[in-house]
Amino acid sequence: MHARDRFLPEWFNRIKSRQLTLPRFQRFIAWGHGEVSGLLTTVMRGLPSGAALILEVGDAEKFKSRTMADAPESGERTTEQLLDGQQRLTALWRSLNDKYPDRTYLVWFEEDETDPAKTLPAVFGQARYMRDGSRYPLWVDDSRECWGRGYLPLRLLRPDTIDSEIDAWIDRAIASDAQDKLAEDRKIRATITGLRTKVREFNLPYLALPTTTRKDVALDVFVKMNTSSVKLSTYDIVVALVEEETGKSLHEHVNELNAQCPRAAQYVDVPGLVLDVTALRQNRVPSQAGYRGLNYGAMVSEWAQLISSVKGLVEFLEEESVFDGERLPSYTPLPVVAALWEDLPTKPDALGNARALLKKYLWRAFLTNRYEMASATAALQDFRALKEVLPGRAAEKTVPILNADSYPLPTVDLLVQAGWPKARTILGRGMLSLSLKCGAIDFADAKPASVATITSKDHPREYHHLFPDALLSRNGIPDEQIYRAINCALITWKTNRTISDKDPLKYLQERAENSRLGKEELIARLRTHLIPYAELNVGYEGLTDDQTKSRVTKDYEKFCRARATIIAFVAGQVCTGASLNVQQAFAKAAEAP
Repeated sequence: MHARDRFLPEWFNRIKSRQLTLPRFQRFIAWGHGEVSGLLTTVMRGLPSGAALILEVGDAEKFKSRTMADAPESGERTTEQLLDGQQRLTALWRSLNDKYPDRTYLVWFEEDETDPAKTLPAVFGQARYMRDGSRYPLWVDDSRECWGRGYLPLRLLRPDTIDSEIDAWIDRAIASDAQDKLAEDRKIRATITGLRTKVREFNLPYLALPTTTRKDVALDVFVKMNTSSVKLSTYDIVVALVEEETGKSLHEHVNELNAQCPRAAQYVDVPGLVLDVTALRQNRVPSQAGYRGLNYGAMVSEWAQLISSVKGLVEFLEEESVFDGERLPSYTPLPVVAALWEDLPTKPDALGNARALLKKYLWRAFLTNRYEMASATAALQDFRALKEVLPGRAAEKTVPILNADSYPLPTVDLLVQAGWPKARTILGRGMLSLSLKCGAIDFADAKPASVATITSKDHPREYHHLFPDALLSRNGIPDEQIYRAINCALITWKTNRTISDKDPLKYLQERAENSRLGKEELIARLRTHLIPYAELNVGYEGLTDDQTKSRVTKDYEKFCRARATIIAFVAGQVCTGASLNVQQAFAKAAEAP
C-alpha cells in the first residue's frame, strides 16, 4: 500500500460532491480551536501534516455513511469513506468556508523566531457571538478594520473561484483617503495570492484500502491507526545532548525534581516544563526553535534553583485554587511564573506587591485571548517585561498581557458563548477556575474545592449541567449552547448522579430539604460556584410541550446572562488585583439591566 498525493482542492471537490463521506462509527468532532489554528498555520507555512486513510467503495458501502460537518447532504455516489483524517479535513473545510458558528479564523504574520527580520503566517481563531441579530465582534467583518489590525479572513483563501469576493474585500479594506491606493491594493492582493497558493498546493496524501478489503480488516486498521501513533519527543533529543555536553543524566535530574516536588506532575509534563523554564531564563522562546542552542551546562548547574522555582509555582497555583492540570485553563503562563520565581524580592511589602503582580498576570492569562495564538513568543515578551517590572525598573503598563486595550477581559456575551470546560478552551476553563477560587462547595456534601476534593480518585468531581442536557435537548436547544461553561459546575459524581436530569427546581428543592440549614445554605453553596439561585430555581411540571419549550428557552437565556454578569465582575476583581468579594459581585449583578 503506497501513499498517493491529493491536494486540497481535490479533497474539497470530493466533500462538496459527497463522493467522500465518513463511516457512521467515526467519532464526532473532537478538535478545539487551538488544534484547528495549529493545523491551519501548518498549511500557511507549506509544511506537511501526515497522511489520511480511505476505504474505497465499490458497488455497495461496507459501512453506513454520514457526511462531514457542514458538508452537502446530497450529491454523487459515495466512492470513498474516510477512516483517518476526519479532524484535519473537517477543520480545513469548516474554517476555510467560515462554517464555525463561534469562530472566524484569521491569518496574521508573526515574527520568525529564528530570524527577527522575517515574518511567518499564522492563524488565529477569533471568538464570535450573536447579539440582537448581529455577529460580534463587528470588526471581524469590517474589511478596513480587519486589515488595519493586520488580519486577513481565512475564507478569502478557500480554493474556489472567488475573484469578485476578493476584489470587493480589498476595495473595502483600503481607506478612501489612503495616500497610494494602488500600492496598498497591490500589497493586499499579493499577500492574498501568496497564501491562496499555499492553500491550493497543500498536499494531504492518503493511503487507500481497496474495495476488496473485508469489513473486519477495515475496522481493525481503523482502530490501529487511531491508537498506535507515537509522538516524537523533543525532550528525548535534549536528554542525549545534555549527556554529550555535560556528562550528566537529565533523567536523573528530573527524577530528583519529581521526588522533591511530586505535585508538579499533576499539573504539567515535568520535562517539558524544565525545557520551557530554562529557555525563558536564557532569554529564548519556549519552543522547539528556542531549545536549539540552549546552554545545557548552565541548566544543570542551576538545577537547585529550578527545583525551588517549580516548588514555588505549585504553591502559587494552589493558593489561587488551581489544583491540577485536568482543569488548567492554559499551560503557557506556568513556565513564566516559575522562571520569575527566583527574581521575587524578599522584603515583605515588596514580595506582596510582586505576588499581586503575578496573580494579575496568571488570571489574565486564563481569561483573555493573549495566549490563543503565538503563545510561545507572547510568553517570552511577557516574561521580559515582567522581569523589568518586578524590581521596579518599568511600569506594569509595559507588560503586553496587562494592556486592557489590546487584551480586554471577556464581555458578558463572550462568557455566555465560552465552551465546555472539559474541552481544552482557555476561557471555558478560566471560568471554571474562578468558581474554584470562590470555594465551589459541593451542592450536597458541602465540601469546598481543595487539592484533596478536586484530585480525588475515589470521589472525583464531574462536570455537571446546571440546566440538564436532556431537558435542554428535548426542548430544541442545540448542543453547542448546552455544552457551555456558563451551564457547568464541578460537583462530586455522587451528587451528579443524584441530580440526574431533574428540573432545576426539583433538584434544588431536594438539596434544600436534605440540608439541615435549609434553603439559605443552598443559596450560599451555589454562590461559591457564582451561580444565581433565582434564575436557576425554575421548573416545568404541568406545562404543555409548547409551553415548556418556550419557558425553557427564555429561562436558560436569562440564567446564562445573569451568571455571566456575575462572572464578569469577579473576573475584573482577580485581574486587577482587587480583593475577591463574591457578595459584591452578586449585588452588582442584581443592579444590571
